[in-house]
Amino acid sequence: MTKNMSATLLPVDELETSPATPPEVEVRTRVLVVDDSRLQRKILCSSVKRWGFDVFEAGSAEEALLIAANQQPDLILSDWVMPGMNGLEFCNAFREQSGDNYGYFILLTSKSEKNEVAMGLEAGADDFVTKPVDANELRARITAGERILRMQRELVKKNGVITETLGELQRVYDSLDKDLLEAKKLQQSLIPERSKSFGTGDVSLMLRSSGHVGGDLVGFFPAGSGHLGLFSLDVSGHGISSALMTARLAGYLSATAPDQNVSLYRREGGDYEFLPPEQVIETLNDLVLDEMETEHYFTLLLADVNLETGHVCMAQAGHPHPVVQRKDGSIEQEGTGGFPVGLMSGISFTQFETQLHPGDRLVLLSDGVTECPGRQNDMLEEEGLATMMGKLENTSGPAFFETLLWMLGEFAGDQSFPDDVSGILFEYHGPGRAK
Repeated sequence: MTKNMSATLLPVDELETSPATPPEVEVRTRVLVVDDSRLQRKILCSSVKRWGFDVFEAGSAEEALLIAANQQPDLILSDWVMPGMNGLEFCNAFREQSGDNYGYFILLTSKSEKNEVAMGLEAGADDFVTKPVDANELRARITAGERILRMQRELVKKNGVITETLGELQRVYDSLDKDLLEAKKLQQSLIPERSKSFGTGDVSLMLRSSGHVGGDLVGFFPAGSGHLGLFSLDVSGHGISSALMTARLAGYLSATAPDQNVSLYRREGGDYEFLPPEQVIETLNDLVLDEMETEHYFTLLLADVNLETGHVCMAQAGHPHPVVQRKDGSIEQEGTGGFPVGLMSGISFTQFETQLHPGDRLVLLSDGVTECPGRQNDMLEEEGLATMMGKLENTSGPAFFETLLWMLGEFAGDQSFPDDVSGILFEYHGPGRAK
């Protein structure tokens, strides 16, 4: 129905009105009486009017369809046997014409066989009244129809509210999705260079969030004469709050603003030098606990790479072990483990060292790789990673991470990973074999 069906069926004093809105006018139920007998129509119309309904009448089904198209009745009383289009055919045609505007249809008939009643129900009738019509029975049938119409129209009204609410939620979601896409671009801009050559070694980066934005971050920065800083961190949780924290941490390990980089200190001559990695992580731990009001913590692996000698000094704070792949393809995964940053104050971190030789490479990965779930609900873990890297022995640069992600997807059975995946690849060539 195009009119307000709730107003049709609820008393005026039950309608909700605001002080600024005048009360809605009661709209009475519209009843269409269809019978080829003028006398029968007169009797029915007289009774229905006396009960307080608005009544329209038609002498044929064809005429009734024209009236129904304009007046949209709430309830129809129709004779079954009529010349031309009978009651069943009229019911079918009325249902097709009315569409979503439901009308309660009562057939008036002298037929009482079960198969005939079934035919009427299949045609779309809601109820039957046996002729000759008893006024009390008809009133009871109409009252039952009003109850059903009330429930149906209340349901339509509530569905309308739900549809409107879902539409508003969709608009909010679309707006958030647009903002998150912009946030993803901003987060990806934190690592503008995904690969770079330093003569004696090459660096490649990978950052793939499980959602629009994530809590992983990787990067590198110049760390004084002949030194390169590498960091791989993973903030707890996912989503916007984690991403905001990675943006804050990126400032503390900035490649473009060395004075703000907590890993560096400036000498009297103006040159920068890398502080001991263990000391840097302790400083970050204090900064998070003292200056950031957050429940997030993060894991971190920080490395000072000597580009001339291949010597690497690292400190680990709950991050997966670094992976060293030697020139001969052998894999080493060792580290001190340690506590994540931002969990407890007064924590000490221990640094460790490794020596890279020409042809060796260092890989720093987040736990989104080693803890990636497989098809059998197992995890890749360090053993699986070593197997994959063995197959990637001759793959270098950005292609290394592209192939690693493909292999990880094959292991998981899906290219969508439940956690952020990030990594750094440093390939050492040595001073005598600089590219």
